[in-house]
Amino acid sequence: MMRLIVITDAAFDAREPESIRLLLEEGIDRVHLRKPGATEPEMRRLIEALPPALFPRLSLHDRLPLAVEYGLGGVHLNARNPEVPAGFRGAASRSCHATDELAAHPDATYLFLSPVFDSISKKGYRAGYTPQELREAAAAGVIGPRTVALGGLRPELLPRVRDYGFGGAAFLGYVWQGDTSAAALKRKAAELRRFEIP
Repeated sequence: MMRLIVITDAAFDAREPESIRLLLEEGIDRVHLRKPGATEPEMRRLIEALPPALFPRLSLHDRLPLAVEYGLGGVHLNARNPEVPAGFRGAASRSCHATDELAAHPDATYLFLSPVFDSISKKGYRAGYTPQELREAAAAGVIGPRTVALGGLRPELLPRVRDYGFGGAAFLGYVWQGDTSAAALKRKAAELRRFEIP
């Protein structure tokens, strides 16, 4: 099955813990807690507001030692946090912005490649690759099961993501822009699962 990932909005929201719980319960595989600039107490409050049973399906982008302390399932490495914290044994992911970066991280559990489509959340942030470039990268084994498409993803684009050879898709703008009521999030999760790729 294709891996379905949701990345949180950078800003905190009082309803966010409930939204994250609902998305995971509705079939999203993993939620990335991306809060650049968040303080440690802010991250602790968010983590502690979530059911511990969901911790294995959470990945942390900042304050990575908290992933070890709370037993979270993943860390996301970036320029701010380039190393897996001591004692961490879960999934380690990274972001790449060029296909030639993908081969540079053979130890990553999975890699985001972006922007695959024109961004929803970052206006003017255009797709970085042509369909032909993506298909050629897949044919060369550069894009494969551990590569996750990011950037401008909507449910109806998932068949194209499969065609390009990706093993997963990550969503940010599609999930958090517009209506984020419980009913809307359930509908969005159902839409993603409807297009999910076996």
